[in-house]
Amino acid sequence: MEFKKGNGWRCCFDPDTGLYTAETGGGPNHDLYEITKEIYDHVDDPDVEWPTRLISEGRHLYMSVDDRCGPPYTVILDSDYKKLCPWAETMITGKVWPDELVDAAVEVFAAEADNREQRRKKREARDQETKKAL
Repeated sequence: MEFKKGNGWRCCFDPDTGLYTAETGGGPNHDLYEITKEIYDHVDDPDVEWPTRLISEGRHLYMSVDDRCGPPYTVILDSDYKKLCPWAETMITGKVWPDELVDAAVEVFAAEADNREQRRKKREARDQETKKAL
């Protein structure tokens, strides 16, 4: 795996899978993203003032928040985040949002639009499993 690092961020290219991923923050305030090759190639350019803003243009995979503005929580936007980012050291903070709440948030927030197709497929699979169990 190949890495690029900066203050408050780290990006990874996995030549085995061809995936580009990234993390911002750290500890209890932590985000994971699937990014494009273009983001990876330019994230450490000297003219990029806010690399974390560039990284956040990727597909959001995971978010752990403990900012003292409320109780800590974790949002798992893609349940495959550990497979996609095996190198990342994630920490579940507080309560994990239930799938139904994450599905609703992904449908409502434009910033999470890249997760809609993936969440809809997983929701459909969960619904099928529920129907089989009944």
